[in-house]
Amino acid sequence: MSVALKLQAKIQRALVEAVEKAATSEGWSISELPTVELEIPREKAHGDLATNLAMQLSRDVKLAPRRIAEAIIRHLDTAGTFIEGVEIAGPGFINLRLGNEWLYQVLRDIESQGEAYGSSSFGQAKKVMLEFVSANPVGPMNVVNARAAAVGDTLANIMHMAGFKVSREYYVNDAGRQARLFGLSILARYKELAGMDGELPEDGYPAPYVTELAKILRQEVPDLLEKPEEEQEAFCKRWGTDRMVAQQKADLAAFGVEFDVWFRERELHKAGQLEKVIEFLDERGFLYEQDGALWFASSRFGDDKDRVMVKSDGVPTYLTPDVAYHWDKYRRGFEHLINIWGPDHHGYIGRMQAAIQALGYPEDSFEIIILQLVTLLRHGEKVRMSKRAGRFVSMTELLDEVGKDAARYFFLMRAPDSHLDFDLALAAEQSQENPVFYIQYAHARICSILRQAEEDSVYCPPADQADLGLLRTEAEIDLMKQLAQLPEEIILAAERREPHHIARYCHELASRFHSFYTHCRVLGEEEALQGARLVLLKATRQVLQTALKILGVVAPEKM
Repeated sequence: MSVALKLQAKIQRALVEAVEKAATSEGWSISELPTVELEIPREKAHGDLATNLAMQLSRDVKLAPRRIAEAIIRHLDTAGTFIEGVEIAGPGFINLRLGNEWLYQVLRDIESQGEAYGSSSFGQAKKVMLEFVSANPVGPMNVVNARAAAVGDTLANIMHMAGFKVSREYYVNDAGRQARLFGLSILARYKELAGMDGELPEDGYPAPYVTELAKILRQEVPDLLEKPEEEQEAFCKRWGTDRMVAQQKADLAAFGVEFDVWFRERELHKAGQLEKVIEFLDERGFLYEQDGALWFASSRFGDDKDRVMVKSDGVPTYLTPDVAYHWDKYRRGFEHLINIWGPDHHGYIGRMQAAIQALGYPEDSFEIIILQLVTLLRHGEKVRMSKRAGRFVSMTELLDEVGKDAARYFFLMRAPDSHLDFDLALAAEQSQENPVFYIQYAHARICSILRQAEEDSVYCPPADQADLGLLRTEAEIDLMKQLAQLPEEIILAAERREPHHIARYCHELASRFHSFYTHCRVLGEEEALQGARLVLLKATRQVLQTALKILGVVAPEKM
């Protein structure tokens, strides 16, 4: 556990003991002690930590919160808590001021732990399956897929740091209607290239990339049309989806995203998993026949109505392979499932939650994050069309224009459930206005100072030998406090499934470093102070590297 979290735990225990002593001394009757909540006040004048404990107790104690706070403070033992001052504010907040020694221990911990600083056992090695992107293998990745990739990959990094055992998975929907239409579209273009009539199917794919695929297929398989029609269709479907999966893998790799498993829907069909899950649900009494179709009694588990699993013509609905797939996830040993879906899937949540419970798993073991859409802007103007694909802006185009680092960071600046306006011009700009440049420049500037120190043979003492007590200016204290927050920020982001907390943390850390750089000289200071500040710089560099690595953003040494 980090110094900050240990310290908070000590202060919480001290406050609980103070309440118990005050209750005995004052004759209070408390039915149940509330959880002691500590938060960092927005204004520095209000101290380092604050709690509303007195206000939480007022109903039981039947006294004004300020009087309760006074009694708690009288009985508060501050030994070992680094508390140097306590005061009451407003209606009864207890504000705590801490000494600096705990911050110096943070610097020592960062040096000793290195890349492991910020990690914890919060997740208790719980096996989590995180499925994200899972775009149909019928076209290039677009910006919506890119946001899902950035959010999912970063969330996996965060949860790993927080002590979960996370597996990234991509579900390849290569056996459904869209895959069939895609194959038929390729076949139609293939026939046109061969001088034959090739009519696109209704709801097919007219985009230019389908024609390009057909050209490649003609080179690789020039005798395709000599095969029976049914074989032509099956071949195009399989070849086309495999080709697109390979392209999607390459696009995602360029974006810094690698999956542990690419799960193919067609393997579910091949293994008879759809029939097995239907049999399993039927044995449990959750299926019934009506109007020639097979229905799932999902309303028994809170869904707004029952759902068809097999239509009257014997064809399974989309729900059936999805239920079979999630059943397979649990049977592989995962304890918790997280899916990242787009807003168009919102109405699908109820039926899947019902299916999870019907399969015999806890409702809270299945979680869905709805990721809102992205609007691309350039200098405030909406970007409507792709230069090459005709209908959308592809991930490749996005990376060509703004680069991987800016794309990932911009996708992570807002909460997943918030609509995102992505300004391409700002993302490509190399100025302090671009948050990615601002953060990366902080890291490069630190590296420059440390590089200069090494070239000048300036001694940088180990953290446990440096006179860290010399670090006491406002800029230094603020920077150390931000370094201390990383472990807690990671736990918070993991617990709430909100990667944007780490993006914001990086920006705030960079801001505090830039303020330090403005107000505090490093090289050329008196030797002991120079050494202490070099230790602070090294710790800041390490934490920036760790936080940027979580986001999948490079920490450059030169810019």
